Amino acid sequence: MSGSLFAARRAGVLLHLSSLPSPFGSGDLGHAAYRFVEFLAGAGCTVWQVLPLGPTHEDLSPYDSTSVHAGNPRLISLDWLYDRGLLDGGELDAVRAGARERQWALDAAAARFAATCARDAGLAAAFAAWRADSGWLEDYALFTAIREMCGGQPWFQWEPALRGREPQALARAAAELAQRIAALRFEQYAFARQWSALRRYAAAHGVHLFGDMPIFVAHDSADVWSARELFLLDAEGQPLTVAGVPPDYFSADGQRWGNPHYAWEAMARDGFAWWRRRIASQRARFDLVRIDHFRGFEACWHIPREAGSAVHGHWEPAPGEALLAALLEQSGAGTLVAENLGIITAQVEQLREGFGLPGMLVLQFAFDGDARNAYLPHNHQPLNVVYTGTHDNDTSLGWFASLDEAARARVLEYLGVPLEPMPWPLVRCALASVARLAVLPLQDLLGLGSEHRMNLPGVARGNWTWQFREEQLTPALAGRLRAMVELYGRIPA
Repeated sequence: MSGSLFAARRAGVLLHLSSLPSPFGSGDLGHAAYRFVEFLAGAGCTVWQVLPLGPTHEDLSPYDSTSVHAGNPRLISLDWLYDRGLLDGGELDAVRAGARERQWALDAAAARFAATCARDAGLAAAFAAWRADSGWLEDYALFTAIREMCGGQPWFQWEPALRGREPQALARAAAELAQRIAALRFEQYAFARQWSALRRYAAAHGVHLFGDMPIFVAHDSADVWSARELFLLDAEGQPLTVAGVPPDYFSADGQRWGNPHYAWEAMARDGFAWWRRRIASQRARFDLVRIDHFRGFEACWHIPREAGSAVHGHWEPAPGEALLAALLEQSGAGTLVAENLGIITAQVEQLREGFGLPGMLVLQFAFDGDARNAYLPHNHQPLNVVYTGTHDNDTSLGWFASLDEAARARVLEYLGVPLEPMPWPLVRCALASVARLAVLPLQDLLGLGSEHRMNLPGVARGNWTWQFREEQLTPALAGRLRAMVELYGRIPA
């Protein structure tokens, strides 16, 4: 894959932006993000992998966003706004002390931005040009403003005229909510500018950004509301069947995600233009994009809407070849990675390999079964991304501690009875793999236990909030990691 990130051996770290330290609650695109880029560069790591960046619902899951194009306002840096005169010190202090919410500060910045545009023709023109290039923006802003006006109700519970997007009803709502819609536009502009600045800084330090694109979209999203004809919905906007997965590594009962399924025939009529726009948004942000639940491009698990469990679903085929051809034409060769975990058939692997997409290898899955386990390093293939664990796994230290004595002994025997304490032997194993890219969750580099995991699949509350502390990224840690990255040939020339 000449010209792609997979042309050389590399190492990276998995850390979502919300997990960065911040005095304002959630991690964001501020100073800590730049310090993390510097840590990666010092440690010889040339890839930073994050989770999806979209606005989340109340459960904070980045895999359940209200837009496939928009950025999460919680990730907007207030320091950046302060540096540009859009917030004052008192407003920063109020949010830092917990006396005010982050949204209050964003609203104050939006008002100042509007006032600045009124007297700065250059800024107003730049903002207008950005709006014109963001074809998704108006639907997102109107959707979000109406949803807030309706007390957070999902769109399929709105009054029929708004739910059905009747032009007169939408025009009235847009007029009544004009101030909030303007603020939402500003938030997305600020996010876009902050992300672009961070990406430039990362590139200057030799760090590539690796994003994550969930295959499905949230039912309660601007995307479904604004294009109902592209989803399998009934007349009331309810899904005919919902997405999920059957029982697998993560859950004995499977997972019922609840996303609506795509109307594939409708999407194919214009050459998958909706998907082309979606991947274009991702590539505008990332050098490399992971397709979450890639197996859904070959076949999707359809669960009856009324079923409480994913066990009662069935597989239905998807137009994988035509869709991937469209995506790669838009995205470019060597830019996509397939998440091929769970129940993966020969047909799914044929689809992935036919398009030359790297897959994923997770070492925590390697020690079940026998020597033929595909996740064991002696069975690895170069065109893959190897992980100790993912955002859905326990930390590697927590995973190892949860094993029974016999299983722990088998892991240690395979790893050569190492003297290093866990999880470093597993980190070393990932870096030694022939897989071209090795990605390590930061929790594993910090040697953290189960209480620091990012997500526990199937549990609705308490996820997605983990943050590390600034003092945990020490020069000693960077030096230790760099020595291992160099030892296993993962610093590209």
